[in-house]
Amino acid sequence: MAFDGLFAHAMVNELKNTLVGGRVAKISQPYSNEVILTIRANRHNYPLLLSANPNYARIQITKIPYENPQTPTNFTMMLRKYLDGAKIQDIWQLQTDRVIYLSFTRRNELGDQITLLLSIEIMGRHSNVILIDSQENKVLDAIKHVPVQQDRYRTLLPGSTYRTPPKQEKTDPFSEQDFFSELNKQFPNRDVLASELMKAYQGFSKLSGLLLADTLHSAEYKTVNEAYKSFLEKTESPTPVIITHNDKIDFSFFSGQMEVQSTWETLSELLDKFYQEKAQHDRVKQQGADLIKVVKNNLRKNERKLKKQEKELKATENADFYRIKGELLTTYLYKVKRGMTSVTLPNYYNNEQPEKINLSNQLSPSQNAQKYFKRYQKLKNAVKYLGEQIRHTKSEINYLESLASTIELADPSDLPEIKVELQEQGYLKSQKNSPAAKNKRRKSLSKPAEFTSNDGTRISVGKNNKQNDHLTMKIAKKSDFWLHVKNIPGSHVIVHSSSPSDETLTQAAQIAAYFSKGRSSANVAVDYVPVKNIRKPNGAKPGFVIYEGQKTIYVTPEKEEIEKLK
Repeated sequence: MAFDGLFAHAMVNELKNTLVGGRVAKISQPYSNEVILTIRANRHNYPLLLSANPNYARIQITKIPYENPQTPTNFTMMLRKYLDGAKIQDIWQLQTDRVIYLSFTRRNELGDQITLLLSIEIMGRHSNVILIDSQENKVLDAIKHVPVQQDRYRTLLPGSTYRTPPKQEKTDPFSEQDFFSELNKQFPNRDVLASELMKAYQGFSKLSGLLLADTLHSAEYKTVNEAYKSFLEKTESPTPVIITHNDKIDFSFFSGQMEVQSTWETLSELLDKFYQEKAQHDRVKQQGADLIKVVKNNLRKNERKLKKQEKELKATENADFYRIKGELLTTYLYKVKRGMTSVTLPNYYNNEQPEKINLSNQLSPSQNAQKYFKRYQKLKNAVKYLGEQIRHTKSEINYLESLASTIELADPSDLPEIKVELQEQGYLKSQKNSPAAKNKRRKSLSKPAEFTSNDGTRISVGKNNKQNDHLTMKIAKKSDFWLHVKNIPGSHVIVHSSSPSDETLTQAAQIAAYFSKGRSSANVAVDYVPVKNIRKPNGAKPGFVIYEGQKTIYVTPEKEEIEKLK
């Protein structure tokens, strides 16, 4: 992604204009690598996201809601100790590197004014958020501790001396050195020039190199100096855009000659849009790793069990083979002598063809016949038993697949309910089994997602199996309409109307398709039926219902259209 030094430069300008002079009103760490400082400035609260995520590291003002954990981390407690109520004095960048500093002032317990720094380092897997005592130049704490064994040049532990990241042997693009002019002459090819600009200047990603190469080659400017100056000025007055280049979606502080997907008012709004789905998926993957592991392990276990059961069922097809041999032995018992190991008898079930029958020399002729009858009866009984077991195993697989799909589509805030469900179903050990704890879990059931169709009809969506059951069996009226994708895991969707319009049904079907395993499909079948036709069998797994009298509609889920209905 293009959160390079130039984008960081543009972001610093945006944050300075909004946040400098504001005070820290709230501090939370909703995710392991991400901190949110709520800054009160100009009579507004601005949630400032500081992310050290190895894939999506960034700094921005975010509007995406988050859950504040009940138990704060040690790093959160340290931030609260030093930054609660602190005033932002300045925001700046380390040259054009992906290191941004926030300077805070506050008074300590003695009433003396102290200065603190918060360093946000956007460096892939080495990304970090570091709290620094600027007067002592000491690290107070970091969101990721880096011991000396891991990095001899730069230790990031409480009490260690703070050192800036190793300096790159590259030129600051805002300096007076004009390597770009010579490079432009030497490398007329766009891609080659972009690569050379990346090597020469600090803070350039490949995308920024391409944008500058296009600017230097543009006939819009009289000289390359004018073109270069114009390019740098874009970081001071950016036009935030999501663009397409090399068949990939990316973001930038301006579009140049790239194909524009969308334009945004601020860089922070741009990043919210660009990262929302990717970051949410990553957070769910991290926080739900244990849940995903439990579901996948049980899924594999049941799939192996099903194969074994089907193999055993196939073996029962030979039941008549043993019955026939028992009957032949009973019919021709006079031809069988004790001590024989086999006998060949005419098979009157097969045109008197000779049939070889193995015998036990330790058993009498009648006992050998009974042995074959017992084997036949055992296999016959197994057919009924295995049939029930196979149905149960298939039901278990369907349920686990629906759980896997639910986790894949979940928000981080949905994971606790999914964990409770796994505990209640016996896949996870429950830490608290007291009635009070169960009542607390029941009361804490989150609300379904809400949408509104174009004609104003309310549409509710269950985001997990517990929500699905509660929505369909408790909240929905009998006259409301229920929707679900056909034959694949997905959410329950309720249209709160007894006579919804065709447009509303279509939009609800698109929502149902989007919140299902068929999200990426082009033509998804969605069943819809009045809620009064829905039944939940006794003992059925969470989220499982049966219905009749349904109609089916085929839709293509479009994320942009669904977002408009929120």
